Amino acid sequence: MRIFNQIIAVCAINLKSLPQRFWLSLSTVVAVAMVVTVLLSFLALAAGFKRTLDGTGSESIAIMLRDGSQQEVNSVVALDQVRLIGEAPGIVRKEDGNPLVSGELYVIVDGVRRSTGLKANLPLRGIGKDGAALRDGLSITQGRMFEPGSNEIVVGEGLIREFAGFDLGSEVRLGTGTWKVVGVFSMNGAVFESEIWGDVTVVQSLFRRGSSFQTVRVRLENPEAIDLLRDYVSNEPRLKLEVFSEKGYFAGQSSNTVSLIQNAGWPLAIAMALGALAGALNTMYSSVASRSREIATLRCLGFGGFPSFVATMLESLVLAGIGGVIGSLGIFLFFDGFSTSTLGQGFTQIVFTVSLTPALVKQGIVLALIVGLIGGFFPALRAARLPIVAAYAQG
Repeated sequence: MRIFNQIIAVCAINLKSLPQRFWLSLSTVVAVAMVVTVLLSFLALAAGFKRTLDGTGSESIAIMLRDGSQQEVNSVVALDQVRLIGEAPGIVRKEDGNPLVSGELYVIVDGVRRSTGLKANLPLRGIGKDGAALRDGLSITQGRMFEPGSNEIVVGEGLIREFAGFDLGSEVRLGTGTWKVVGVFSMNGAVFESEIWGDVTVVQSLFRRGSSFQTVRVRLENPEAIDLLRDYVSNEPRLKLEVFSEKGYFAGQSSNTVSLIQNAGWPLAIAMALGALAGALNTMYSSVASRSREIATLRCLGFGGFPSFVATMLESLVLAGIGGVIGSLGIFLFFDGFSTSTLGQGFTQIVFTVSLTPALVKQGIVLALIVGLIGGFFPALRAARLPIVAAYAQG
């Protein structure tokens, strides 16, 4: 119990004396806060991107691409193949008996960022008459849907936020044609909100794609019906296609980009953490040096070296913890929910919102405390071993 009381007393003395070392302590707090800010900015970007793609799609929608094509832009599907898919079992049929199938074309066009004025790749998707019926959660928030056979387009809300020239009623040059924006749509933050939609036959004509498609979408009778579709496709030699659930397809598309963002963030944060660690060591060594007479007095009064060790470690952890909280709070206040875009695997921009989750904050705080733990250990060891005579000599 005696050692416990000593630890409490020395810790209280250390923490109360922090204002006397304000500027030195502040430098450590700021350094750690910067480390956490950099780390969490990258992790929040990755989390927002992943949430957007993971939240896109339905288990009741199937997507088909050419076998071996992992992205729509690399796929080619012939008109005859689309017709064959319509004969597959497990597909929802409309009142007229025709299957709910949409052959779609995915082409890359130019856009201009509102924030920088720089060009970026945007996706123009040609969809057929049943394309809208294969998008769960679709709602037209402004204007109307495009008319089949016309040079009209509708654009996602996310795309309008980030890119100029696509406001309702605008005319925009895409490929070899001029298109009029007649509608704006929302899909609850799904990746489709980063797209431009037009009539597939017009897109095929103006982009010289003949009668070919890149993707085929169908609505399944139930999620389990995808196995029936896969069996049908694998047993039909004319259909060299790969079948995905829509939800699984987009979740898989997020993995590489998320890993890239995280792999950029952690090394940079660790490099900065080494700098913050040097600052923490300097701060804590200076703290021990400035309190050398105080430590000696406590030793003369019967206090052991261990309470000084614990108190110095606590001071370091407190400073690092404050830095971690400040860094996390900064990201939350200024970046959480912030809209941005990055290049997806289809070589086009995907608009998403930055997402700072409690799990990410925990990672940032843990990194801050690790910096504080390492930065305080050796100065704490010095405080515990400081000879009384040497301490008075320094005082």
